[in-house]
Amino acid sequence: MPSKPPEGQPAPVDGALPAAAHAGLGARPFGVYIHVPYCTTRCGYCDFNTYTPQDSGGHSGIGTFVDAIAGEVRLAREVLGNAELPVSTVFVGGGTPTLLSTEDLGRLLRLLDGEFGLAPGAEITTEANPESVDAAGLERLVAGGYTRISFGMQSARPHVRAALDRHHTPGRVPDVVDWARKAGFADVSLDLIYGAPGESPADWQASLDAVVELAVDHVSAYALVVEDGTPLARRVRRGELLAPDDDVLADRYLAAEETLAAGGHRWYEISNWARTPAARARHNIGYWNSDNWWGFGPGAHSHVAGVRWWNVRHPAAYAARVAGGVSPARAREVLDTETRQVERVMLGLRLRDGLALDELTAAGLVAARQALADGHLEAEPFAAGRAVLTLNGRLLADGVVATLLPD
Repeated sequence: MPSKPPEGQPAPVDGALPAAAHAGLGARPFGVYIHVPYCTTRCGYCDFNTYTPQDSGGHSGIGTFVDAIAGEVRLAREVLGNAELPVSTVFVGGGTPTLLSTEDLGRLLRLLDGEFGLAPGAEITTEANPESVDAAGLERLVAGGYTRISFGMQSARPHVRAALDRHHTPGRVPDVVDWARKAGFADVSLDLIYGAPGESPADWQASLDAVVELAVDHVSAYALVVEDGTPLARRVRRGELLAPDDDVLADRYLAAEETLAAGGHRWYEISNWARTPAARARHNIGYWNSDNWWGFGPGAHSHVAGVRWWNVRHPAAYAARVAGGVSPARAREVLDTETRQVERVMLGLRLRDGLALDELTAAGLVAARQALADGHLEAEPFAAGRAVLTLNGRLLADGVVATLLPD
């Protein structure tokens, strides 16, 4: 949950949606995101909505967090009415969700199942810090209904993790991956970050090699972004650390594609690779396909049929609103037709399945033909009516997307 949501428009205190949003309910998959805003420490690069014990209010609400979520779940059911909306994906993110007890994490799923029902075969993910789980806890998570887990590895090199203010015991990642497999998780994912200060090509290669050796089902690899207001940004501004170099980031991405592909992973979104189509993160694909989801928790974002809203950020303010029977939404925006088309182009082109060419305007189609000639789009999918980025196109994705958008 990044720290700077848009201003938006006032959100109704009862959370009501426009009639047009109700008309489309049930036509697209319905997912749930739950934001757990608690961390033991704050990473220097992170601008997500998180709170450590040292912050004002700290973890004071962690014991009653699930009670607050329960209130918003009941509100969501009232707002969405009687529409059949079995939850196809659940993603519990943070923060560090596994700072909650396994009992509380299981209770979250029971709340959703009681109000909406969990669809057969639902993908149910939790993020985890490698230091915040043990073998017995992972077994309890699987018994409670979780099918997928995503560990924040970031780097195999201790000095690179230190530059990111991330710390875990050497050898911990192989241990937690092994425990997760033995516990029965259907899919295990690792998150990496490249471009950290002090990271060498050999450091990044070591991280990629470690991931391939572990043979996990899914890998996410993100370029480090220096976000305003973070400790990392302040250190870069003071000249203590160098900002990531674009050419270096491109080299890191090429190394990721080469190593992960050789290890059996295939890209399906610019920053994500999976060993099989079944291992692709269905929840995140829902975001990229502009499906419907409700985001529960402090600072969480939601989208239902062209209406997007975001909750108040502080856990205490969130809990107070829910306890008072008021929607925790801070603001919202109703997306017009043009905005929704722009987002379909921006998000769809990130995917390996690409974007239907008939989503483009006449000018956008002309630009797509030029992108094809420039080697930024693959020829065979183009001939079949879809725009799919080449490897070179992925490196230049933002620029390619900009040419395809309406003026």
